[in-house]
Amino acid sequence: MVVGHRMDKTTVISVSRLKRHGTYQKYLTVRKTYVAHDPKNLCQLGDKVRIIESRPVSKTKRWQVLDILE
Repeated sequence: MVVGHRMDKTTVISVSRLKRHGTYQKYLTVRKTYVAHDPKNLCQLGDKVRIIESRPVSKTKRWQVLDILE
């Protein structure tokens, strides 16, 4: 899910997953953010995208947007 696209050719993507707590056995939503390279600036807020790992493009960008799903 795209949560930021203010930078040029860059998007911030939030990936959420369910993780079970070790002691209490409850499911928690864990979120992690990735900074991905978007060379054509096609991503908008709320888009679901597929990313792949790539070579480092900058200090924080190690991912690239493969395609937009929704």
